[in-house]
Order: sequence, then C-alpha cells, then structure tokens
Amino acid sequence: MTLAVRYISARTLDTAPAEPSPLGPGEVLLAPAYVGICGTDLHIFHGDMDARVAAPAVLGHEMSGRVVRVGPGVQGWRPGDAVTVMPLRWDDTCPACLAGHQHICQHLDFIGIDSPGAMQQRWTVPASTLIRLPDTLPLDLAALVEPTAVAVHDVGRAKVIEGEKVVVVGGGPVGVLIALVARATGADVRVVELSAHRRLLAEELGLTAWNPADDDVPALVGEWTGQAGADVAFEVSGAAGGVDTAVDVLGVRGRLCLVAIHPRPREVNLHRFFWRELTLVGARLYDRSDFERAVALVADGTIPAGRLISKVVPLTEAPAAFEALEGGGDVMKILVDCTTGTEGASA
Repeated sequence: MTLAVRYISARTLDTAPAEPSPLGPGEVLLAPAYVGICGTDLHIFHGDMDARVAAPAVLGHEMSGRVVRVGPGVQGWRPGDAVTVMPLRWDDTCPACLAGHQHICQHLDFIGIDSPGAMQQRWTVPASTLIRLPDTLPLDLAALVEPTAVAVHDVGRAKVIEGEKVVVVGGGPVGVLIALVARATGADVRVVELSAHRRLLAEELGLTAWNPADDDVPALVGEWTGQAGADVAFEVSGAAGGVDTAVDVLGVRGRLCLVAIHPRPREVNLHRFFWRELTLVGARLYDRSDFERAVALVADGTIPAGRLISKVVPLTEAPAAFEALEGGGDVMKILVDCTTGTEGASA
C-alpha cells in the first residue's frame, strides 16, 4: 500500500493509503521523488476550484521521479529512468488542437487538477507525458523544471529579445523564474515585489528589485530607460495594483504578458493601450519544447533551483506545508518528499 496527499474539502487535506490506477497500454508507473506546491495547489486548498476538482483528489503537478514499470506498447523507457512529467492530456480533436495548440486544448485534462496528481508514492501516467532528465541532475532540483517551463513559455509568448528592458511585477517563484529566463535571453530585468524576503532573494540572484510600497516604480523605470519605458512587462502578482503597474511602466508599443490567474475582472487603463499602441498577450502552460529548454536551464545552473527551495517536508507533513505557504512572503518553494516511508510501497 502506498500513501497519497488528498484534497478533501476547503482547507482540509489528508494523507491516506492509496493505490495507483492500473497500468494500461501506453502508460507508465512512476515513483515520484519530489513534488512542489504551487499557487494553483493553494487555490484548490482554499476551495476556490471545487467546481473543477472532484474530492477526494490527489494534488501535485511539479514533480520529479523515476520509472518503476512500463505498460504494454511503451518504448524508449525503462525502470530507473529519471523523469519529470508535462502534466497535460489533450483530445487532439478540438479546434485548438487542430490548430496546433494542444497545450490549451478546449477539453484539456490538466493532470493534478482534473485527474490524480503526483503527490503520492506511486503514480500512473501516459508515457507521452514523460520528459527525460539527465542523470546528473538531482531530483530535488528537477522538481522545479515544471515552473521553469512556465517561465520559458511566458518569455517566449512575450517575444523577449536581447537588450530589451523587462519589468516583472511579482517576485514569487514564477516571477523570479521569468526574470531569470528573460535575463538568460539577454534582457535587462527589474523585479517589482512587496515582500522584503523575496526582494532580498532576487537581489542575491543578481536581479534588481523594487518595492512598490515605497518606490515610485514608473519613475524608476523612466530613469532606467531614459524616459522611453519598458519594452515588456510581466504581470505575475495577481493583484489589481500589479496590473496598473505593469501597464504604467510600458513604453510605446510595449508588450504586457499576463501570467497570473486573476479570479475576477480587473479594470485596465485602455487609454494607455490606445495612446502607446500597447499589446496584451496571455500566457498559459507550456509545450514540450518549453519543458526541454527548462530541463537544460536547470541542469546547467542558469536557473539556480536550489536557491528557490525554502523547505523539503515528508509526505505526511504536506498538509501543514500548505498552511505554511499561505503567508507567502517569507517562503518561496516547498517540496514534498514522496520517498519517505516507501518501504512498503508496492512496485
């Protein structure tokens, strides 16, 4: 018998015995090693996604682990292979898929939200979701490949190029990852973040960070850019004030990339869009090339994944870790170690 962390109801998680789904054709059985807790997991924990998540639900989609068994018809994978999972299952028949945008399939199964996730000791997934990890990459660091893939996709959607001035509004895990990926692309980057802890971490990573509570961010951007304004702004805060800042810092024909999930409509200064011919682009999830790029960035140290990991907790302490993350500012990424207590886990 194996263990899994399950969402029961708003603010209620448990750790309970669970059996993975039977291994079918084209599927693999994984032993998750580390699973990150992300903002979407917190939304589920708060009960905000009850219309979509069928309790009891196993959470988690930021993961690393190893192959345990392969099902009929699976080729190219064998037990012991180090992997992460691109947690998307699409139908290949909807208009989005037929247009080549499978990652935003109109009937998308986001594994870990719409179907059982990785926060368990054995996990059955389609072999098509596997992304190979280099043997030299520690599995705890590899758990940050998925959020790094988000950042790679976001930077690509915004079409950031070398030499551009980029402002990232929101210095949480994804915001910092976007800043690091943009910097690796050759951009000059500034991070806007309220939390002193997160600003300090950004600065320790060589980024310049501003506090919107004390600093006049548009004025600072003006000084930095010779009054031209930023080329690109990423809205990662999820706050109304963050939207205002992201719009206000942009120069003529600047691009605003919306990354955060805003649960309610926001007022937007459309006159600014008209006056400066701004562009708004949405960015959601990733594709396989984003994941492969993310693996390379984490493996070569361009993304200092270890610096973003605040704590690692055993599977049985995952419910308490969700509560610890609610404070937000003093914590970046918490990983759940699914290898603890695996002595009785069946292969």
